[in-house]
Amino acid sequence: MTEIPGLAGLVAPLEAGQFFADVLGKAPRRFPGEKGRFASLLPWPELDRVLRQHRLEFPRLRLALDGDVVPAHTYTEMVSTRRNGLVPRVLSAPFAEHLRAGATLVVDSVNELVDEVGELASRLEHDLRERIQVNLYAGWGTTHGFDVHWDDHDAFIIQLSGRKRWRLHGVTRPSPLQRDVELPERPEGDPYDDFLLEDGDVLYLPRGHWHDVSAVGEESLHLTIGFNAATGVDLVAWLADQLRSDELFRTDLPRFAGPDARAERAEALRSRLAELTAGDVVSRFLDDRDAQAPAQTRVGLPWAATADLLPPDDDFEVRLLVPRAALVDGDGTVALFGAGKRLVFADAARPVLAALLGCAPQPFKVLADAAPGVPPETVRALLRELVVQGLVARA
Repeated sequence: MTEIPGLAGLVAPLEAGQFFADVLGKAPRRFPGEKGRFASLLPWPELDRVLRQHRLEFPRLRLALDGDVVPAHTYTEMVSTRRNGLVPRVLSAPFAEHLRAGATLVVDSVNELVDEVGELASRLEHDLRERIQVNLYAGWGTTHGFDVHWDDHDAFIIQLSGRKRWRLHGVTRPSPLQRDVELPERPEGDPYDDFLLEDGDVLYLPRGHWHDVSAVGEESLHLTIGFNAATGVDLVAWLADQLRSDELFRTDLPRFAGPDARAERAEALRSRLAELTAGDVVSRFLDDRDAQAPAQTRVGLPWAATADLLPPDDDFEVRLLVPRAALVDGDGTVALFGAGKRLVFADAARPVLAALLGCAPQPFKVLADAAPGVPPETVRALLRELVVQGLVARA
């Protein structure tokens, strides 16, 4: 069975708490690892299967060479189907020819195509409390797929096979955004760090750090795990959405009134904003951000399509589909927040819900044993309700 790492496994020997305190959002950091430790996440035959069995349209599947995108029509063809019109298909010979010529293969959101990578993304979303996207990069030549650039998201790079040359050029604008008032200036001079990321190594790269990557004449396969940490701009946007429920903020501004009326309205708005931002507004925003994060797609067929929702025996596993879900205790109750929903249960359900929060699949028998005194059929009823709500599925 493939061992799927979480954050602690990627940043070891650094502890996760140290990573959050000293590294996250601050500076790149390499974490050397044993060769082959990530090989089972996405072996080469699995990549072949993805290319063979999925209709991957450009730009989700693309080739890049010397900083430019290779035209998709040179290695794919559009095939007619009976119901879906034209769909793309990779042409094996020209596709491989581009790769031999030094092109880099990129597949976006590979976490939606490969179970093990999806499990990795789920665990990291649980640990980092942000949405995760995993892209795949494969190269064989000595050229670079992309010119020196910066990204608007933080990333972990996991070297699955082979090695890749990385050159880091520093930051020219701290904490740049995708929608920003200005772009970072291109760095001048030589990179400040130039190294090979080896099989089993992990690199953390905060957003805004200029870098370029190139193959070294041998196979290289790596995953880039991207995530956008919440910013103050996100908080203000969230606050603006909350203000739509307030009549004062929905009311037209006094454009044609005199200075006194405008000043009075400005003071009323400032006063109301002060009330709304009093206390720990950062925690309120982050908690709501987690609670609104969407559920992952997993249906749990065939049972989810039946009246029983779950298998009749006890030998099955379920998993929570909201990695950032949270439990909040009430007066004799416990509330589960996730995917924009708030479900309230009796306090006796807490041990079962807590066992599900870790994101890993849980055997029904373990969940039934987690709540002493609660009949197994009651635990089953709880899980059925979570299935109906789209928060749990048979693993």
